[in-house]
Amino acid sequence: MLIKIHRTYRDVIAVCDSELIGKYFKEGDFQLDIKESFYNGDEKTKEETIKMMEKMSCEDATFNIVGEQAVNCALEAGIILKDGIKKIQGVPFALVLL
Repeated sequence: MLIKIHRTYRDVIAVCDSELIGKYFKEGDFQLDIKESFYNGDEKTKEETIKMMEKMSCEDATFNIVGEQAVNCALEAGIILKDGIKKIQGVPFALVLL
């Protein structure tokens, strides 16, 4: 998975499955544009991703999560619930504002 932290007044954490980088998905009026400039960060393992999510959730961060692996990590970290997951063209994603 790729993780990129955008430092602003509130950190924005972008997490996506590596194979989705640079891809675009559209379904009806909804779209997912997995731009390198936003999502392409450090490659992390599942364990590292879960730890980072748990840590950053305590620091009032916002999360943009895209892909099966990334969404499963967010579920394990306890920052999202299953009903908070949406899909566009079968690709799961979740937005979290803590």
